[in-house]
Formats: sequence, C-alpha cells, structure tokens
Amino acid sequence: MKRLLKGGTLVDPANGRTGPFDILIDGDRIGRVGRSLAAGADTAVVELPGGLLVCPGLIDMHVHLREPGQEHKETVATGTAAAVAGGFTAVACMPNTDPVIDNASIVGYVLRKAADANLARVYPIGAVSRGQKGEQLADIAEMRQAGCVALTDDGRPVATSMLMRRALEYAGMFGMPIIEHCEDPSLKGDGVAHEGPTASSLGLRGIPGEAESIMALRDISLAGLTGGAVHIAHMSARQTLDAVRWGKARGARVTCEVTPHHFVLTDAQLAEPVPYDTNVKMNPPLRQVEDRDAMLGGLADGSIDAIATDHAPHHADEKLVEFDRAPFGIIGLETAVSLCFDRLVHPGVISTSRLVELLSVNPARLLGVPGGALVEGAPADISILAPDLPVTVSAARMRSRSRNTPFDGWTLRGGVAATIVGGRTVYLNPACGDLGI
Repeated sequence: MKRLLKGGTLVDPANGRTGPFDILIDGDRIGRVGRSLAAGADTAVVELPGGLLVCPGLIDMHVHLREPGQEHKETVATGTAAAVAGGFTAVACMPNTDPVIDNASIVGYVLRKAADANLARVYPIGAVSRGQKGEQLADIAEMRQAGCVALTDDGRPVATSMLMRRALEYAGMFGMPIIEHCEDPSLKGDGVAHEGPTASSLGLRGIPGEAESIMALRDISLAGLTGGAVHIAHMSARQTLDAVRWGKARGARVTCEVTPHHFVLTDAQLAEPVPYDTNVKMNPPLRQVEDRDAMLGGLADGSIDAIATDHAPHHADEKLVEFDRAPFGIIGLETAVSLCFDRLVHPGVISTSRLVELLSVNPARLLGVPGGALVEGAPADISILAPDLPVTVSAARMRSRSRNTPFDGWTLRGGVAATIVGGRTVYLNPACGDLGI
C-alpha cells in the first residue's frame, strides 16, 4: 500500500523547499513530492496534524553503540532503538569497541546486528590504526569494501603527524574523511574537566582548550598538505573554531561538528546543581561560557557543519564513582532534537531549515551516504518533528541501555513525532496521538 503524507510542513533545504508539500511513499522509496498530490486507489492518505515538520531523515554521524564487547552499556539493537526514538533514521558508529572495528570481519558483524535490529540504518566507521594503537594503519581498503564510511581513532587522536598524513592520503583514495578526536595527550594529561576557575575551586585536574585546538591545527595543516578531508569531532573550544575558520579560508578540506551538550552546558554544571556529578563528565569537557557562546555563533554563521550527539553510554555502576575515576561521556540520541529546538530554533539562533542542514543534509554529504533530501526515488527515510511539543526528559523511560544524561528532568519545547526508515514507521511518539502513519 502506498501512503500519501499530507498536512505537514515540508522542510527540505537541499532542494530549497519549505512549505505545504505532500509526500507519496511508495514501498521503501519516495514516489513523489509536490503540492496537492492526488491519491490513487491503492494509496492510503495520512492527514498529519498542523504544526508538524516533515524532514529528510536525521543522521547522527557520531555514536557509540558499544557492540561488540561492551554490551552491558549498549548494543546495536538498543542504540538504534534510542536513535529512532530521537528522530534519527541513521547513525554512524565509532570503532572503539572490543575488539576494535579495524577489519572487515568486525564491520560485517556490526552490519549484521543492525540488520537484525531493523531500526535505524547503521554506518560503521573504521579505526585509522590497527587496534587504535597509533602504530600501523588499519586495512583501509578492506574496511571500505566491507561498508565503512569514514575512519577515526576516536577516544584518542591519531598518534603522530606522519600517521595522520598517511591516513589522509590513503583515505582520500577511497573518498573517506578522517574524523579526528582532537587532543594533545601531553596537555590533557590526567585532566578530567575544563581548566579554569570552576575546576580549580573543586580540586579537579584541568584540560585547557588549547589541548584541542593545537591538535586541530596540526590536522588541518595536514589536510591542506595532502588534499585529504578531515572532520573535527565534538568541537568544544573557541580556539578550535578559530582554527577551523582559518583552514576553510585557506582552502583546506576541513569540516566540524558540535554536540548539544557543548552548545547548551558550561563548566558551571560541575559545581551546581549537584557538585561532582559524573553525568557532566565528558571528553572534551564542558567549557566556559565564552566557548559555549562561540559554538552558538558558529552554528549561526555556518562555520559549523553538523550537530552530532557523541552518544556515549555507560553503565550506572561505572558512573557512580568518584569524579576522577568515572568514564567520560553521556548519552544523547533521545535528547538532541528537543535541545536543538529549545536552545537553537525557538530563541532564534538558527532557522528550522538550518537545523535540518546540520542534522541531515550535511551529515549525509560528509559521510557520502544516502539521505539529506526528499526526492523521487530516494529511500523513504523521513523524520517528522513536533517543534512545539512539551517534552520532559526522563532517563528512566529512555530506550538506550544506559541512563547517563545530565538532562534528566529538564522541560524542553520541541520533540519527535515519528520516524520512518525505508518506508516503515519505526517510531511513533504516543504524546502526539495516533498519526495514522
């Protein structure tokens, strides 16, 4: 049965369309997009409530699914369940699993798990170096053929300038970007929070913003040297944004992403409302107001290319320890859309069209995967968003296997109404009523 979606507002910046367009879903593909489309005898008409936004499927290009090896934190099945509940039709998963995703066999394992879950699409990202040890390049050609879309040693930077140069050269041969966790290990040391007055007052070892920006400058310079593409992951420091702008102005193939927690929170959360709350411990750390405001500026002026969650689940027992001993990271798939509407769209920082660029159009382009536009013949991956929906974040009700979020109990404006992957409705928000999809 074909389905004709009517009544929503289409937001499709890749095609320059925003307004009352209808979408015909024909099997797993988009049949037509147009105004006032007529329904055939074999077509079910779905009248969406007014106020809903119909967008190309959202893509999170930085997610930790933890499988294989850390299934007590997350699995491909639970992670993709969280993804579709968060409005994401596809996710790209990081390779710092156990064993590391550094060969075709493990890439295939992840893809089989994703097929079994049959929820969001999963695009594996392979390790730059074997075992992420920073010594030898992993088999890039093998992983690309198996289905990897990018390379990274996420969780740590590519160890040396020469290894990064070679990685950029080889990845460039296969059209893949290097996604870099920018961090100078010698400057980070044993740091656990942003280096500043708040960390000092709490007796926490600090990580300066320069630990991030210095490594970013190295990698941007190497991208210019090699012609390869480097993508700066989870950018947090204003100095790093300056480095990205510097690289772009000089023609380097550099792009970057920012997480919702880095454009919403600051290091003040280390001290209040709950001092030493390990749910605000992440790497890179929450930084000062000036850094947070710089991220908002980069989102507004186009310097930042994508929003990604860096969804990093951890078991409750791992987080319920002293701040210094707790692992870095928070979950983010199920809160991202609400935070984006509440802190970016409704205050007027960015438009709805720009939000779709950051969450769909640009991630698809950067990873070279299908999506980012609603056109005839494209996969019917569609996110239906409710910009005015009242949302109260509840960690206990999340679909992720882990609960490590600093946003538990927050009340936000905006959320997800439904998620459609390959023409199948894989998530319906009960708060939006029966949409008939």
